[in-house]
Amino acid sequence: QVQLVESGGGLVQPGGSLRLSCAASGSIFRNDAMGWYRQAPGKQREFVASITSRGSTNYADSVKGRVTISRDNAKNTVYLQMNSLKPDDTAVYCCNAQGLTSLLRRYDSWGQGTQVTVSS
Repeated sequence: QVQLVESGGGLVQPGGSLRLSCAASGSIFRNDAMGWYRQAPGKQREFVASITSRGSTNYADSVKGRVTISRDNAKNTVYLQMNSLKPDDTAVYCCNAQGLTSLLRRYDSWGQGTQVTVSS
């Protein structure tokens, strides 16, 4: 099994910044795409950003120019640098990772999430 643990959430004022981290651990043979999703109260989960093992990135229109996703393949860790935060960014941010286990089985794992609150 592959476990994901997020960290870095918290309370920040509008215009502020946060850096989220998500570390994958377990029987990982190869970690492929990693990404971030968020779910605000009363809303469906939505895509935020993703990054392939080769570093290709994709962003939701709502965060383009304010958010940067990166990863450290040696640590199986993905980061989300968020700048110019707005109250609408308030949500639980969850990490997702896909790849192959040491038994060469596909995995598609989710973390439990970290709360980001943007408020004055």
